[in-house]
Amino acid sequence: MFCEKAIELIRELQRAADGQLPAFNEDGIRQVLEEMKALYEQNQTDVNEAKSEGRSDLIPTIKFRHCCLLRNQRCIAAYLYDRLLRIRTLRWEYGSVLPTSIRFHMCAEELEWFNQYKKSLATYMRSLGGDEGLDITQDMKPPKSLYIEVRCLKDYGEFEIDDGTTILLKKNSQHFLPRWKCEQLIRQGVLEHVMS
Repeated sequence: MFCEKAIELIRELQRAADGQLPAFNEDGIRQVLEEMKALYEQNQTDVNEAKSEGRSDLIPTIKFRHCCLLRNQRCIAAYLYDRLLRIRTLRWEYGSVLPTSIRFHMCAEELEWFNQYKKSLATYMRSLGGDEGLDITQDMKPPKSLYIEVRCLKDYGEFEIDDGTTILLKKNSQHFLPRWKCEQLIRQGVLEHVMS
């Protein structure tokens, strides 16, 4: 049936939970593009026949195929655009380094887009706030306190805070740190916020 593969791409995104990035369906995209090519070629043949032989009975079929082409085009554009929005959101959640499990679900072009977005965002943040720049990815939610208690989930190594103090982040160690310094590590899964 016409457009079913394109609609299945959209349904695949709807089935994925919010904030999740399903694997890029290269095979589905290829099948939709092949269907579009076949529809276009059939339309070209019928248009030439309708012009040369004056067959007006082919016009409704041509219009129907053209509508299918446009629908497939919109579905592919919606699929790709939704994935880019999800990837952009992941940059704000995880920071500039995505976990391997998420990167595995991205195609090469999406990885390239992510890297360009990351560079653009970094350039913009450096242009704010004077010499040091301003990290606008911090404090996604207003903080209740400036310091929080965190537990280290894996060995990370040395971590320096603003006053020059170096802290060794070892697995299962707990620390009382400035929220803004450890928020990025919490998003990356290195630390977890300990709720008292």
